[in-house]
Amino acid sequence: MIEYFTSNLWLIWVIVSIVCLILELSSGDFFILCFAIGAAVAAILAGCGLSLTWQIVLFAVVSALSLLLVRPALIKKLHKPQRERLSNAEALIGQEGRVSEMIEAGGYGRVAIDGDDWKAQSADGAAINKDVRVRVVKMESIILTVEPIN
Repeated sequence: MIEYFTSNLWLIWVIVSIVCLILELSSGDFFILCFAIGAAVAAILAGCGLSLTWQIVLFAVVSALSLLLVRPALIKKLHKPQRERLSNAEALIGQEGRVSEMIEAGGYGRVAIDGDDWKAQSADGAAINKDVRVRVVKMESIILTVEPIN
């Protein structure tokens, strides 16, 4: 079995390349893809009869060049730049919801947004009735400040 792989090193490089491609599917940042490219080049060179030393050296060189040249081009092309990516609570600002429990004048109530129920207060301190559509204007801790949508 070992004799088979030593006489067919290209097959090991193909397997390494396929494994790297499969791993790349789980990450999506094009880092492991560069090693798949290096392994594919090494497989071609192994098929041409180059020694194992040269295969490893060229695998490293092609992988490094891919990291420097291919990866930035792919990231620029496929990952469009965004000004600011909001997450968690910050993403709630500007969202619309429905009052699930009346917001008392100068007090609190509840607002449902995307299946979650939040403690809320009115932006101007006025009462907001149940089932009124509202927009989140501010968030402090876990309390939303909302205003009715006209």
